[in-house]
Amino acid sequence: MTEINKVGLLFAGHGSRDDEALIEFENTVHAVAKHFPNFLTTHGFLEFARPTIHDALEQLRKQEVQQILAVPGMLMAAGHAKNDIPSELNNYQHQHPEIQIQYATELGINHQLLQLAAARIESVEQSIGENYSRKNTLLLVVGRGASDSDANSNISKITRMLWEGMGFAWAETCYSGVTAPLIQDALPVVERMGYRHVIVFPYFLFTGRLVKKIYHTVETFNSTANKTKFICAPYLNNHELLVSRFVDIINLNQQAQQSMNCQLCQYREQIIGYEDSVGMVQVGHHHHVRGIGTDHDHEHHHLHHE
Repeated sequence: MTEINKVGLLFAGHGSRDDEALIEFENTVHAVAKHFPNFLTTHGFLEFARPTIHDALEQLRKQEVQQILAVPGMLMAAGHAKNDIPSELNNYQHQHPEIQIQYATELGINHQLLQLAAARIESVEQSIGENYSRKNTLLLVVGRGASDSDANSNISKITRMLWEGMGFAWAETCYSGVTAPLIQDALPVVERMGYRHVIVFPYFLFTGRLVKKIYHTVETFNSTANKTKFICAPYLNNHELLVSRFVDIINLNQQAQQSMNCQLCQYREQIIGYEDSVGMVQVGHHHHVRGIGTDHDHEHHHLHHE
């Protein structure tokens, strides 16, 4: 991928009904685009917002782009990154065989995002008070939750690495939906453990209805908690470490050193509980919500060419 003005970067986001979430995603795309001035960079959403992934592909094609690197703007490889986005890309590739589309890896578990997670947690520790100590604090990491045990287990791995790396007394993992334990079930359990403080850290890229629901759930529970104080840390959001991770993914893909991890993909291997999924045709499941949800179809819908 070296030809100037003929290579496109497409950031494929999940999409949201929350305008703040879309703006945060677009800010990150713009920050990454500055590192690749010879590429035309745009973005598209899987559901709930425009431009859609198809819109973004069309935009690049009309600019006579011959090669496209599609980068999933997602933390983990679950159904959206493993199935839904590839379905969109494969369908478009079939319709336009003259364009070469490559698919990069998800953000995954790496040192940049772990450093960013630690920085977000540390940002709230400073305001807790003089009686604060990690030795008497429990860290509660909240993942999005998916019907993919590989993605869910990665959240548990992140929890463990933050626990050991930062020296918390204890740590637990919960999820905002889809899988157990849900945050509303986890909060009373960790309260009974008796720690003075619990830091609740949403391991999410950007804001949105789920993140705001997490904060509201914690705030409501905190109002009735007895001896334990629950403190919410910020989610990851746009940051130089996040941008650095995206830059690394794009550079490694150009060097053919990194691609989507399919070793534990439920569509290819017999993962416990998902045996019936092996060999299934990859078909997207978001036709009914593609491009709906907000009025976020404005000046942000453009190509970056620094």
